[in-house]
Amino acid sequence: MRGKVSSMTLLLGVLLLLGLSRGGEVAAAAGAPGRCTTWTPVKAYAKCIALPTQGATLAWTYDARNATLDAAFTGSFISPSGWVAWGVNQDAPAMAGARVIAAFSDPSTGALLALPFVLSPDVKLQAKPLVSRPLDIPLLASSAALIAPARTVRDGASVTIAATIRLSPNRTTLHLVWNRGLYVQGYSPTIHPTDASDLASHATVDILTTATESSPIASARLQWAHGSLNALSWGLLLPIGAALARYLRPCASAGPAAWFYAHAATQAAGYLLGAAGFALGIAMGAASPGVTYKLHRGLGIAAATAGSLQTLAVFFRPKTTNRYRKYWKSYHHLLGYGCVVIGVVNVFQGFEVMGLGASYWKLGYCMALATLIGVCVALEVNAWVVFCRRQQEEKLMRREVEDVVVKDRAAAF
Repeated sequence: MRGKVSSMTLLLGVLLLLGLSRGGEVAAAAGAPGRCTTWTPVKAYAKCIALPTQGATLAWTYDARNATLDAAFTGSFISPSGWVAWGVNQDAPAMAGARVIAAFSDPSTGALLALPFVLSPDVKLQAKPLVSRPLDIPLLASSAALIAPARTVRDGASVTIAATIRLSPNRTTLHLVWNRGLYVQGYSPTIHPTDASDLASHATVDILTTATESSPIASARLQWAHGSLNALSWGLLLPIGAALARYLRPCASAGPAAWFYAHAATQAAGYLLGAAGFALGIAMGAASPGVTYKLHRGLGIAAATAGSLQTLAVFFRPKTTNRYRKYWKSYHHLLGYGCVVIGVVNVFQGFEVMGLGASYWKLGYCMALATLIGVCVALEVNAWVVFCRRQQEEKLMRREVEDVVVKDRAAAF
């Protein structure tokens, strides 16, 4: 079993390290800033900036005489049935409270539409479909146009959404929001993906100086390092360590203490790698104050706490003759299996957070985990067969001993 487990661990480790480099490049390309230009299919503008996520850009001309902003946002679709939107928020760089223009394909005619939407605070709750309605800000004009060579809405097609807005006098700082989604139900855009770059798609821009303030997001390489370390440690090494303790211990040919050293070494390596991955997660959270994943973070804290308590429990392990030893063993087993379950669940949650819910990386991890589970099931069945056989042998031996005792007593009389 140790040879199979070691080979499987090495294989997954290589896959995860390859994903760290290659996947980091893919994620970086998905969330990297674009290169801005003042020329658009609509018209030429005076200034432009590259927005920090989704490869989006913004070009504009500001007329200070009548406080009019003539702007064009350029983004890209991620689905033939998707949508792209941008707008302004008068209060804060956030989605709730923003007034946006969304571009998508008309479900009836297939023509490109540009409709206004008000994102009230209950949008996040998805209590009801998002319905287009006139904006309560001075929107003078709006339009949308695909950028050649795209002629229809498709994955990767670029679109320019133009709008002319009258601003408050002497107010040149704008809170911008933008995003894109996979589906439009009727004329109602559905929720956008929740990757780090999607949640951080907002910025504050000074239209006079082009100074931009945006929420920082963790780098793609940091995200992949965090995911790789945690998948290898909490998701694989710790379950392997628990399996070694359970199934190697009854194996007399391996030596009386072999199971303990194998279990301790595997768990120590898993905990150290997991602690490093957890530390990277803390650093990512500090670097991305506007991006939170409550469930993933909560499960990570629970797994790290359980792993730390397990490590500390080793230093307080009673001797085998101590009457409290059985309580310590129950605590150790319960907390250990709980840590393994939480860790594996959080690895799957991490795949969803990174947008890899349908990726080959998740498939590879599922195959490795399924192999480990299959080995454990086979060993568990074998252990029960051996246990039942030993029980039967002991029962037969007791009967033989009882028969001998009965015969000796009969002979004595």
